[in-house]
Amino acid sequence: MRHYIYLFSIIIFVSLGACKGPKLSTADAQMQRGEYFDASKTYRQLYNKLTKREERPLRGEVAFKLGEAHRMLNQYARASAAYQNAIRYGYPDESAQLHMAQMLHAEGKYTQAIRAYEEYLMVKPESTAALTGLEGARKAQYIKEHPTRYVVKSSKLFNSRRADFAPMVQGDMLYLTTTNEKVTGDNKSEITGMKKSDIWVAKKNERGEWLRPEPVEGELNSADDEGIVSFSPDGNTMYLTKARRAPNHNTSVEIFTSQRSDAKWSAPVKFDITADTISTFGHPAVSPSGEYLYFSSNMPGMGGKDIWRININERAGSLENLGEDINTGGDEEFPYMLTDSIMYFSSDGHPGMGGLDIFQAVLQPSGKWVVTNMGIPMNSSNDDFGITFIPGDIPQGFFSSNRGDNRGYDHIFTFELPDLKINLSGYITDMDEEPIANAVIRVVGNDGTNRRTTSRDDGSFSVPLQRGITYAMMAGAKGYLNARQEFTTDTTEVDADYGVDFMLASLSKPNIVENIFYDFDKATLRPESQEALDGLAQMLRDNPNITIEMASHTDRIGSDEYNLNLSHRRAKSVIDYLIAAGIAPDRLQYQGYGKSRPMVVTKRVARLYPLFKEGDTLTEEFILALDNEADREAADQINRRTEFNVLSIDYNLY
Repeated sequence: MRHYIYLFSIIIFVSLGACKGPKLSTADAQMQRGEYFDASKTYRQLYNKLTKREERPLRGEVAFKLGEAHRMLNQYARASAAYQNAIRYGYPDESAQLHMAQMLHAEGKYTQAIRAYEEYLMVKPESTAALTGLEGARKAQYIKEHPTRYVVKSSKLFNSRRADFAPMVQGDMLYLTTTNEKVTGDNKSEITGMKKSDIWVAKKNERGEWLRPEPVEGELNSADDEGIVSFSPDGNTMYLTKARRAPNHNTSVEIFTSQRSDAKWSAPVKFDITADTISTFGHPAVSPSGEYLYFSSNMPGMGGKDIWRININERAGSLENLGEDINTGGDEEFPYMLTDSIMYFSSDGHPGMGGLDIFQAVLQPSGKWVVTNMGIPMNSSNDDFGITFIPGDIPQGFFSSNRGDNRGYDHIFTFELPDLKINLSGYITDMDEEPIANAVIRVVGNDGTNRRTTSRDDGSFSVPLQRGITYAMMAGAKGYLNARQEFTTDTTEVDADYGVDFMLASLSKPNIVENIFYDFDKATLRPESQEALDGLAQMLRDNPNITIEMASHTDRIGSDEYNLNLSHRRAKSVIDYLIAAGIAPDRLQYQGYGKSRPMVVTKRVARLYPLFKEGDTLTEEFILALDNEADREAADQINRRTEFNVLSIDYNLY
């Protein structure tokens, strides 16, 4: 959700159609103030009410604005779906097509994004944003197939259940921005629904090991948003972004400074850059020499947000836009100066994987910057930003990304460019994402190699490999089904590190199958279900001696008879797909349970939906007792599920 938690990414949204009713005007006003979370809920409620044929044009407009709200929240799948609805209902603004392409790009759906960009360019052939996006989507396919040697891992020690981002190394401490549940202030943001961000710090113990982050001491944090920091060379002055809000006004986003006295930080003081009171100023980065402050702002420049710099001591007259080598018509943010001539920054305007990518820029003697995409795995189709380096001989450090989080929350990741090696590592978990210890992993290569290893207590495993070999891997554990994966090691590097994770289905409890979708009010499987269904078919091939029952469940809406019939037909649709995929019919049963078996919240569901506790049973009575409609909708969504149970494990054994 970078347009809020990156603090200063507030975009002035021109209010359209404010006269069409209080609902729409309320949503438009929320959008204009940057309250994207609240705006998305209001637009969604209005969209669902516009069902009459004569309301189709208005429904298209609301769908477009809903897409805008989801786009600002980095909810790419929801945004692309909303833009598609806007186009379907004839919304006249061609930017819906462009934004849909960009969201598909950010989802990593490069083939679809390329097609969407090309369709937009047929109407707007000179669009720089579309041309750059098309170039990025085409390059992304190549970059994805040619990863770098960087090793990237989620830093669980520094991550909470909310957003944690913009790490900054200062000496033997790591500062970061967080919206975890223990931050200062109780009010939640209208923009994201999360608490407002604070600055926390992680220190090392006497053995040099990182400890869990804690709030910085002193007067630094408040009920406002604070975060995204940089430091003077002596470490005694902190530069930070602060976002202050007043009711029914846009967020004021500015750069502040704080002074350290012993281990405590003083109350922030505004750092004046210009007399401009309209533009936003954030993401400070002090050059190693201490001469310049680099930052990002939406002042008039190359477009969107640009990276600028100012002489810290002189200020007046020293303001400088870094120019077209760095800045584009998109957004350039999160500068970080490794040296006075090597800068890292994030951009969605340079060709990339989608969303924000991290780029390296090297200043040449001619004054020109040479910009390079950091590639995979440093970048993903999501937002990657806020890099910081640990001093030393090996390139290593931290950055933040919202990859792999369906909620769009940002998390801290570590990166390292290790000595060349070839190794495969990963985790074995159950379907509830709990680690499985002592799982057996067998690795067979087409060169005749055959290796066996077991997972550790935390579910992790590692095994050495050879380059240029195709491997088949099988993971299994007592009480679980086997899982199989294949991959081929790269031939272009001397060695590398690969990551493969396995999720094993249980023999003794229901296993939810994610990402199976049906047409509304029908049992027809939607095309986007194919990947999940093919994965289910492969699981059955990998476990040829099991039989299963495929079960479909509905939410509480509608009569018992209706839901039972609908769920029955939906479960049968999955079975029909599996039979068409070559699975023997006598291995498969199906059953629709309607709303008769409400979900019992598991650990994984509780992590994804913190409003529920493990063990909660989402009955109609429980749901109706929830405080708001959003929570009730979340509970209904959880109840709408497709799952399978293993019936036997001795099929065709005798």
